[in-house]
Amino acid sequence: MLLDSTIVLFSIYVGYFILHPYSDFYTSKLLLMSSIVLLVSHHVFALVYRLYHKAWEYASVGEMFTIAKAVTFSIITAAIAQAVGAGNVYTRVLLITWMLHLLLIGGSRFSWRMYRDHYMKPKVEKRKTLIVGAGSAGTAVARQLLHNYDVDLIPIAFVDDDPRKYRLEMYGLTVCGNIEDIPQVVKKQNITDIIIAIPSISKKEIRRIYETCAETDAEVKIMPMIEDVMTGKLAVSALRNVEVEDLLGREPVELDISSISESITGSTVLVTGAGGSIGSEICRQICHFNPKRIVLVGHGEFSIYNIDMELRQMYQEQIEIIPVIADVQDRTRMFEVMEEFKPDVVYHAAAHKHVPLMEYNPREAVKNNIFGTRNVAEAADTFGVNTFVLVSTDKAVNPPNVMGATKRVAEMIIQNLAKESNTEFVAVRFGNVLGSRGSVIPLFKKQIEVGGPVTVTHPEMTRYFMTIPEASRLVIQAGTLARGGEVFVLDMGEPVKISDLAKNLITLSGYTIEEIGIQYSGIRPGEKMFEELLNENEVQKEQVFPKIHIGKADPMDRVELLQTIDRLLSIDMEEMKEQLIQVANRKYSEVIVAKSS
Repeated sequence: MLLDSTIVLFSIYVGYFILHPYSDFYTSKLLLMSSIVLLVSHHVFALVYRLYHKAWEYASVGEMFTIAKAVTFSIITAAIAQAVGAGNVYTRVLLITWMLHLLLIGGSRFSWRMYRDHYMKPKVEKRKTLIVGAGSAGTAVARQLLHNYDVDLIPIAFVDDDPRKYRLEMYGLTVCGNIEDIPQVVKKQNITDIIIAIPSISKKEIRRIYETCAETDAEVKIMPMIEDVMTGKLAVSALRNVEVEDLLGREPVELDISSISESITGSTVLVTGAGGSIGSEICRQICHFNPKRIVLVGHGEFSIYNIDMELRQMYQEQIEIIPVIADVQDRTRMFEVMEEFKPDVVYHAAAHKHVPLMEYNPREAVKNNIFGTRNVAEAADTFGVNTFVLVSTDKAVNPPNVMGATKRVAEMIIQNLAKESNTEFVAVRFGNVLGSRGSVIPLFKKQIEVGGPVTVTHPEMTRYFMTIPEASRLVIQAGTLARGGEVFVLDMGEPVKISDLAKNLITLSGYTIEEIGIQYSGIRPGEKMFEELLNENEVQKEQVFPKIHIGKADPMDRVELLQTIDRLLSIDMEEMKEQLIQVANRKYSEVIVAKSS
């Protein structure tokens, strides 16, 4: 304020002395009156525009515009005072005063920023960074990196596929080429880090860019959300590493929010397996739609405790959250839970899902996946649940293994119930879920942490992949599409080679494939080289929802099915595995006839 007061008085007197040889109308009284009015009005408008409440070390065009407004209005006020007090406005003096105000008041503030930028930088060793994308997001990232001294990244150049931007400069950084030029730019400029700053980019394009970046030794990061750019909330700390999920090459399924809200808002929802990776994510997604209460059913005390605490922290005021420790294999307990809470919607995610483990423990797979599903489904039927959604798997198609066979039999159980029940029973099939318990990603990460090698069963083995949130949203969407007895299937795009997934994860972790190594261990018991989402008899081309199909999977007759599965636990393990797979492939009745004859 003291500095500004000095500048205000200095400016009007300088203006007076510059023009004094050419005008004798400016009296001492008029000069004093103009000075006082100008000084008071300046501080009034400085208060209005909060000139003394700004961090000037971050000053930019916006702050300069604020200074211009305060100075202009104070000069206008002085002009009005001259017109009233002296009957005339001395325009040339006020114009010179206005220019000096802008120069000196603005300069005094921006000089502090310039001093800070050039002489007060902390001595941090900076990592040279290439920004992919010279649009609004890329330039915002560059600006923040240039002025955030706590970050060890310094932008060196841009690359962009828009030929009109080639060789243009933004914030002193040149657009050095397009995406294909990344390896050359990295080598020439000694780049250590690459930031992908194109928020609107598709998954396929991210994969293309990342594969180009992977040809270099640079660490690759990505800007996560477009809303950070659109709302001006972009922060350098929001940058994250590229994840395997970004490289799937397929856009996530968009949901019909209104239909989901209609079925869930104000309802009682029960989730079995609520502590698991899929079940817990279903719970998180459901809570976005404000159910009246959510019942978390699970066998593991610690996992139920974790999801219960997480949901209470965010939703305790709006939603009644009820943790229930119960085993789906306990039929009596399942009926007690359904009778007590009378849910409107049930999501059945409790299951044993690890293929090789279930080959060694088929009896447990049958008890949990088949009898557990039967217990929960029949309890839901008895107590009038509106919708029952079974979380199934692509391994239920032509299953050669115990896990897939038990899930196909579970589908048959709910399909048969759907024929007679008022409850709408449906199943949802999807492929492997990235990051879920027992999936390859956590295993690969552990192997990379200890220096490798990463073990892959076969170089040509492929799987369909999706993310945990997408899988969970699909399950919830299927519940709104249910009419009873359907098997919903997600169009998961192209299958991914497990070996490619391993290679991407190694490079994402900052290593080369040669450093970690990939070891092929051979196909494990019960595994297939490739998975199918529908067999040839189930395929329907029509989509009931974007990227969601209904299969035409027909179940075995209910009486025959129940008689067959009741016999499973009374036979030895090898015969159980054989007959279970035959049931799942609908060949069991032929085998019985052959044996009887």
